[in-house]
Amino acid sequence: MTASVPGGQSAALTYTSYLALDEILGAQRPRSDEHDEMLFIVIHQVYELWFKQLLHELGQLQRSLEKGDTAHSTRTLRRALTILKVVVAQIDVLETMTPRQFTSFRERLDESSGFQSGQFRELEAVLGRRDKRMLSPYDKDSDAYARITAAMSRPAVFDSFLRYLAGAGYDVPAAELNRDVRTQWTESEAVQDVLVQVYADDSGPSTVADLLVDLDEGMQEWRYRHVKMVERTIGSKSGTGGSAGAAYLRTTLFNAVFPDLWAVRSQL
Repeated sequence: MTASVPGGQSAALTYTSYLALDEILGAQRPRSDEHDEMLFIVIHQVYELWFKQLLHELGQLQRSLEKGDTAHSTRTLRRALTILKVVVAQIDVLETMTPRQFTSFRERLDESSGFQSGQFRELEAVLGRRDKRMLSPYDKDSDAYARITAAMSRPAVFDSFLRYLAGAGYDVPAAELNRDVRTQWTESEAVQDVLVQVYADDSGPSTVADLLVDLDEGMQEWRYRHVKMVERTIGSKSGTGGSAGAAYLRTTLFNAVFPDLWAVRSQL
């Protein structure tokens, strides 16, 4: 395989050029001479790459669900779950940095904060969060604002799951199938009745349902590990960029992504 170069000549595609390593490895630009700032940058850049891949996988998941493709839905969910495990495991690396080591370069972060991660907010929207406060850190003309807004205007993963169940012959209420997807999902007893039947049948749809529970649990595990990492690093201090730090993160703990899949457990 070759790539065109100035002058009409062609250059063989290499490992470096295919992966754009010059750009990637040149993207770490510490603002201090502190040794640990490089780790902080690399970890967060890798997070963003994994968030990008998760968004890619969840898009594929929704397409598979909408087509009623159980096999590819389960494969995609298992890949997303494995990625989430890697994302959580990276916190172990970040926790090798002591509070004093972080403090040594923290002021160089200025107003930047993990709360400004547009991809994570987009991921939350794809999973079903409908909260316009997520848009507050972004300029209305920014790409992040547009992507998050678009995600909050499309069917979320659970909407696609309900359509998948309807396609599999389950009596999903029409009101839920045709709901305004721009609004926050709330628990539905009628949907929970359907889920009881899904689990009773113990077939492909029940496997997809359990993998969605695993995905939800993985997101909660990420939030828990994240808040504990913040607490051990900065304690009760405010986060960078004026964010509330651990105090805010604690309020997000144990918020279910798919509440009906948890509520139905007591009925099985």
